[in-house]
Amino acid sequence: MSGGSLGIRSGSYGSLDKQGQNGVLPIQAASATRTKAYSKMLKEKETLIHWICKFAGRKKVGMLLLCVISAAVFVWVVYFGEDQENDNSSEVNDNLALNNPLINVVQSIRIDNWTSLSVSVKETKVGVMHPPPPSYFLGYTLPPGHPCNTFTLPPPPADKKRTGPRPCPVCYLPVEEAVALMPKVPSFSPVIKILTYIFEEILNRETEFGGSDFGGYPTLKQRNDSYDIRESMNMHCGFVKGRKPGRGTGFDIDDSDLLEMEQCNGVVVASAIFGAFDIIQQPRNISEYSKQTVCFYMFVDEETEADLRGKYENKKIGVWRIVLVRDLPYTDGRRNGKIPKLLLHRLFPNARYSLWIDGKLELVADPYQILERFLWRKNATLAISRHYKRFDVFIEAEANKAAGKYDNASIDHQVEFYKREGLTPYSEAKHPITSDVPEGCVIIREHIPISNLFTCLWFNEVDRFTSRDQISFSTVRDKIAAKTNWTVNMFLDCERRNFVIQKYHKDVLALLAQRAPPVIYPPPRPVPAPPPPPYMANYSQRKVPPRRRRDRKSGSRHHRKVSKEIV
Repeated sequence: MSGGSLGIRSGSYGSLDKQGQNGVLPIQAASATRTKAYSKMLKEKETLIHWICKFAGRKKVGMLLLCVISAAVFVWVVYFGEDQENDNSSEVNDNLALNNPLINVVQSIRIDNWTSLSVSVKETKVGVMHPPPPSYFLGYTLPPGHPCNTFTLPPPPADKKRTGPRPCPVCYLPVEEAVALMPKVPSFSPVIKILTYIFEEILNRETEFGGSDFGGYPTLKQRNDSYDIRESMNMHCGFVKGRKPGRGTGFDIDDSDLLEMEQCNGVVVASAIFGAFDIIQQPRNISEYSKQTVCFYMFVDEETEADLRGKYENKKIGVWRIVLVRDLPYTDGRRNGKIPKLLLHRLFPNARYSLWIDGKLELVADPYQILERFLWRKNATLAISRHYKRFDVFIEAEANKAAGKYDNASIDHQVEFYKREGLTPYSEAKHPITSDVPEGCVIIREHIPISNLFTCLWFNEVDRFTSRDQISFSTVRDKIAAKTNWTVNMFLDCERRNFVIQKYHKDVLALLAQRAPPVIYPPPRPVPAPPPPPYMANYSQRKVPPRRRRDRKSGSRHHRKVSKEIV
């Protein structure tokens, strides 16, 4: 827009008004007073412009007006734009705080038990909100002076007669404090973020070796690819024949039980007894809060269920909910037990934490105390105790062969396969790894992608090779650690024996009962001695004086005197 055009448009206002009065343009009619005032204003503006143009050229005047208009627009945008942006940002922050108070700022509580990434919410020109970055639990430290910070294990007892494994003290927090420290957000999962599972309606059994209808028949190439950790992975993890774990897959569960299992979205404690091999042990020292919020599930087969029939109502025995499993996929009961042991994240898809204990164990500590001590306080996502005596896989394999736990040829084949992949005997050079052999009767873990991947890979090794999971544990752990720098918290076996008590299997109890001497119950009462006869009453109360002994010295002297007289 030039200064000349401004001058032309300014000088034409009067002519436009005249044309409107003649009816040439459809301008709305106005009162005579308004028309006169309008004409007078135009004349004043025209006089002002001519006066300015008298001292400056038209081009300079146009540039001056353009600068004034630009400055006015800039001030309006800055002033009103900032107010609107502040209103929008405050409204967005208020909505975020209401919808998700954990993803607003880094919060601090009495003990800082979680840390979130800083969130910056920005609004684009079209009003689209960027999603905030995820928040993760990054551990916490107990306050200075807390008793558990200075807690150390006492020396073992000096009783030489007791040389076997034994429990040791553990510094637990009270249940209320442990519950308060339960993380509000999940832990960080390195590398892998999305884990999905393979479904195969038609199984291909022509693989190199190993596998089953339940776990699938992955080739060696598929096995090796499963150890190439990526952000999104699809892999074998049991239940390959069905659309949903527990339904048409082998290890089938009633729909009512599956529905209850899906609704467990917090902590689950699980165990299993197959073949009526053990006696159900009721947990002790469980808080009322845990009884109301923790899911206790005991998986049993038809033989065990028949043995328990009539001993429970509404599918419950004590705190345990009994879940009947049909169509077990393996003939080996120990291998069937590995399904709930290692694949709890598939059976309980919404659970956050799980505690697995073998059927022969009695739980004697609260689940929240155990989770706080071995997961949250250590900032770990999977914890398992190491073997109390053996730390080397090769020694563990020989012990399994000596005990007849599995056929020797299969154990040797598995160990040789791992040796070709680089398995070496355990040594101190592997520190901070403290052992290659776990005591696998207890597993504590958080259900996030990295720990789920670990148990899936561990189960695949058990499915492909022998059911002795202690042999395959270190191979799976080390392969994942090489790709992700993730590892397992392996705590002392004596600490495990602090919160679970190991009982005998049912067959061992039967043998002990046969060897034990018969017990008469109730034992007969002891027969009191008859009272003494009346004539002996005074006699029994009389004190018999002690018998006087001869003085040997005096006797010897008398003997010598007599002998002298005879001489």
